[in-house]
Amino acid sequence: MEAGIALQALLFSTLALPAAEAGSAPKIPVNPLLADSFRLMYELKFDAARARLGDCRHADPEDPLCAAAEAASHLFERFNQSGVLTSSFFLNDDLLLGGVTGVPDREHDAAFLKTNQRARAMAETRLHLDSQNPGALLALVLTDGMQGNYEALIAKRQMESLRFTRKAEIEARALLQVQPDNGDAYVALGVANYIIGCLPGYKRFLLWFGGYRGDRLAGMEQLQVAATRGLYLQPLAKTMLALVAEREHQPDRARALFADLNREFPANAVFAHELWLLQERVP
Repeated sequence: MEAGIALQALLFSTLALPAAEAGSAPKIPVNPLLADSFRLMYELKFDAARARLGDCRHADPEDPLCAAAEAASHLFERFNQSGVLTSSFFLNDDLLLGGVTGVPDREHDAAFLKTNQRARAMAETRLHLDSQNPGALLALVLTDGMQGNYEALIAKRQMESLRFTRKAEIEARALLQVQPDNGDAYVALGVANYIIGCLPGYKRFLLWFGGYRGDRLAGMEQLQVAATRGLYLQPLAKTMLALVAEREHQPDRARALFADLNREFPANAVFAHELWLLQERVP
């Protein structure tokens, strides 16, 4: 039961929003400082990303998305150290269901928890003044989803992961009411929907009593939406969609996605390695 519960917190977890039709690029303003910082994260240059986020904080000290992105930089770095966003992790059910192994990284964990808490408080303050502020809503989706992820995969506190997952789901629904074209809202729900849909029937039945339902096909559709029109999380959506495609025995689709990511982020050795592995497995 605990391993099943852990899944829905994976990677900014939310759950059962309806799949949307993939469309053109979203008509949502892009913060170039945030975009630069996320790009540096996808290049695995985490210190540089945090330095760029200093500029983001200087431009608007109360912007919760800047703080949420800083928290993401610590969690992404932690995941990179543990190989979470790789086929060796994602295709291994023991790892995927059981979480990361190895020596705890207290420094990154503490930095993530502190920054994530600050981002959440900033978002709540902004929402108190404007309950439909899309940046604050996205920040809450990210912070509560990341917290759920941390609780499930790092701290192994499964009931806490459920609590934050439910919060993130509600916040994602609110965000999509305000910004229906926000592709980033679909990353977490797509991952969780897919993975829960892959669980054995008896585990899905147990989760059903807690209000959690999974659908593999819907999860893939939701990831495709995020991979098509996401802003800051589009490369993450492509990464997850590629890994899902591998599990679904769609190597050509996975190879095309990793080839695209490798072209866009040649400094990321993980993308290059995953592409090489696919080429070795399927000539």
